[in-house]
Amino acid sequence: MRQYKKLGEILIEKGLISQAQLEQALAIQRTTGERLGKILVDKKWITEEALLDALSERFGIPKVQIDAYTIDPAVVKLVPMAMAQQYKLIPLFRVQNTLTIAMADPLDIYAIDAVRYQTGYQVQEAIASEKDIEAAIKKYYSMVDSMDRMISDLELTQIVELEAEEEEADFHSEDASDEASIIKLVNMILLQAIRDRASDVHLEPDDNVFRIRYRIDGMLHEISKPSLALAPMIISRIKIMADLDVSERRVPQDGRLRLRVDGREIDVRVSILPTVYGEKAVLRVLDSKNAIIELEKLGFHPQTLKRWENVIKSPEGIILITGPTGSGKTTTLYAVLNTINSIEKNIVTVENPVEYKFPLINQVQINPKVGLTFASALRSILRQDPDIIMVGEIRDVETAEIAIRSALTGHLVLSTLHTNDAPGAVHRLIDMGIEPFLVSSSLIAVMAQRLVRRICANCKVADEKGMAMLKKAGKELPAGVTLYKGRGCRECKGTGYSGRTGIHELLIMDETLRRMVVDKLPTDEIRKYAQNHGMRTLREDGMEKVFAGITTLEEVIRVSTHHH
Repeated sequence: MRQYKKLGEILIEKGLISQAQLEQALAIQRTTGERLGKILVDKKWITEEALLDALSERFGIPKVQIDAYTIDPAVVKLVPMAMAQQYKLIPLFRVQNTLTIAMADPLDIYAIDAVRYQTGYQVQEAIASEKDIEAAIKKYYSMVDSMDRMISDLELTQIVELEAEEEEADFHSEDASDEASIIKLVNMILLQAIRDRASDVHLEPDDNVFRIRYRIDGMLHEISKPSLALAPMIISRIKIMADLDVSERRVPQDGRLRLRVDGREIDVRVSILPTVYGEKAVLRVLDSKNAIIELEKLGFHPQTLKRWENVIKSPEGIILITGPTGSGKTTTLYAVLNTINSIEKNIVTVENPVEYKFPLINQVQINPKVGLTFASALRSILRQDPDIIMVGEIRDVETAEIAIRSALTGHLVLSTLHTNDAPGAVHRLIDMGIEPFLVSSSLIAVMAQRLVRRICANCKVADEKGMAMLKKAGKELPAGVTLYKGRGCRECKGTGYSGRTGIHELLIMDETLRRMVVDKLPTDEIRKYAQNHGMRTLREDGMEKVFAGITTLEEVIRVSTHHH
């Protein structure tokens, strides 16, 4: 304990305490066994700052501010929590075989020995205040714990190496293992998302947790809630992968990264948004395997499919697909392009963004920053002698006008519109400011669609509640038909659903309808006429899928409730 005498002497030499105070403190120490420095600070004879400065100066030990460091959980793990608490210390970083630790009492040789023995590394000590160390122990050990919990939340049976397109150099540097834990964690989050067929991954900081959610079959499911302390590390890692600015935390950023998983390429679009609790990242997974590009697989009723296949063979005119965001419009557009794609056709698309790349199709990505809008891109495309033009979305009258003009000058134009049902599209265009006679002469067909989740085949059971609901509504069940639902099992993550299919409503223009449009008849009359002439409504198409045991009554009601 000779060293403490030295500490006392230094403090007296510096005029920080008096001989009497030192003796009193030493007497207390003999009974309680507490550290001398702590006793002096508790007695308010000296501030903790002054004590740390004196120690730092006398023994040449650097003084550190722990919260200036982002400590890697893998480094924290080197020292067990009990040891950190007992000796009031926490590992800061490791360089080759030297571990730097922050200690409240850097003169405690027993502590240094214990750490050296525990980790097998040389120990370099630094000095920090006791309350900072206690706070860090609380934060980082809960983080390590949280990380372990998360890794078990992401119940990956085997960890398959995710390879990013360009292997980063730091993977192989001397200190790779320290970063490896976060790298591994982010890889697991992505890998699990891809295996669960998630379309989006949300990583969002909240009041005191960091929430990780996957969107599967259109619905968000919480996967894990690690401690908030992990958030900046996970977000930084994602920024590195997507080539974004790690130091910029105040403005939204977006980028993309490519992964190879199980031998296939997966594109991930990354969007980072600063929120009041910190940065939130949303990763959009574009898995080419999920891009169903065959019309037959989109869940069309055979009759609708036949009518639709005829329509898309038209040489000219405009065909619209309508529905809310996330109703699979782009997928259907792509399926159509894929069906009519051939060497004798020049197909050009204007998209925002280009989600899947096609052979033989010229795809243009709009970029409003440089003034390349849907409208301006469309104008240039018309000079490229296209046969078929796909416009990702008609948002404004300018785009609508060019699209319709193109349709009237011998091009087949495909696009999407946000309307509830097929008949509504006609009036939407007129409301946008297009002349009714232009709409009536250019429009060939409108298809409204929605996505419904399919019942999980693994836990399918009769849906008593659904059948009771139909009865109550006075609807008769067709003879011999049972309604089904999924009970919820491990395969479907307890949701009762797995995968999705489409329900469709196809309105094909004929002479009478064209006249009705020019005469500005209300949507309801157009709808009535179309229903009497072969148009099955979304609800009818959905009910057929319910009777066929493909989806549930609840799903169809959820997606086909009209908001007039």
